[in-house]
Amino acid sequence: MTRVDRLEALNTLAAQRVVVLDGAMGTMIQNLKLQEADFRGERFKDHDRELQGDNDILNLSKPEAIVGIHDAYLEAGADIIQTNTFNATSISQLDYGLQALAREINRVGAELARRSADAHTEATGRPVFVGGGLGPTSRTASISPDVNNPGARNVTFDALREAYLEATLGLIEGGSDIIMVETIFDTLNAKAALVAVREAFDESGVELPIVISGTITDRSGRTLSGQTPEAFWNSVRHARPFAVGFNCALGAKELRAHVAELARVADVRVSAYPNAGLPNEFGGYDETPDQTAGHLGRWASDGLINLVGGCCGTTPDHIRAIAEAVKSAAPRTVPVVPRRLRLSGLEPFEIQAA
Repeated sequence: MTRVDRLEALNTLAAQRVVVLDGAMGTMIQNLKLQEADFRGERFKDHDRELQGDNDILNLSKPEAIVGIHDAYLEAGADIIQTNTFNATSISQLDYGLQALAREINRVGAELARRSADAHTEATGRPVFVGGGLGPTSRTASISPDVNNPGARNVTFDALREAYLEATLGLIEGGSDIIMVETIFDTLNAKAALVAVREAFDESGVELPIVISGTITDRSGRTLSGQTPEAFWNSVRHARPFAVGFNCALGAKELRAHVAELARVADVRVSAYPNAGLPNEFGGYDETPDQTAGHLGRWASDGLINLVGGCCGTTPDHIRAIAEAVKSAAPRTVPVVPRRLRLSGLEPFEIQAA
């Protein structure tokens, strides 16, 4: 299938049923119990910094492990697999001294997912799609890193934009079908990413659907930069995404109210991929596949979601259970929202006609 064919198939699928995303890449990599030598491979055996923990570099040093994870999620029923590129911007790779490889890491990450997706489609006839993942980076444009200097920043908007542009171009070159700006804790970072994504579309001559996914960091119901779900949507709706939603930080039980708020106000599809519950005292996740799927199946039955999957702690078993739980539910009906002036700071602001 060509990319144009796949995008047509994606729109058709989203109109028919709830689309299933994959689960956690990081959890699956941790389960492999890889050592420093695995992260280095032959190419980076003499690199001057430790690389263990740089999951994205495995695209280059241990690609077969990443393809195996993609294959497992596709076999579990995922319609969309995300690239292993959560920390593949030059900003995040700076911590490992590999910032010059950011575009290559993204391109190869997309190529690996594309290889897995195409092989699955050829074997089964089922169209599946590659979501090019853009993580939040290790910096924040809205919040000072110095409690004694509220005006201090450790990154600029333009630096974020340039890093995201490079990463997005790599994802497009590698064959991504969707660009996923995800785990957004700072909306200003996301806005830099959205500017960069548009620039990448213009530069490459390829325009792809965008999924925008924020993260509610705690029970306050706000992002780390302080926005409510509706304010967050008002801040990013100009991008006209394929879908908007939330992922990470919370389990499905705690996340439901915030996804429901988005479902009420967003005139696009809604996505959600929560963690497998809240972390335990050891930082692990105890929610079973049936428990996670039980929550998300009810979301689907209640008409809250269009795309659903899993984040931290979820595995192919979780995705298999989720796919089964949502298979008979109709996708959320995208509402027609009256045209009004809608603004946002930390709270939404709407001007209604007199």
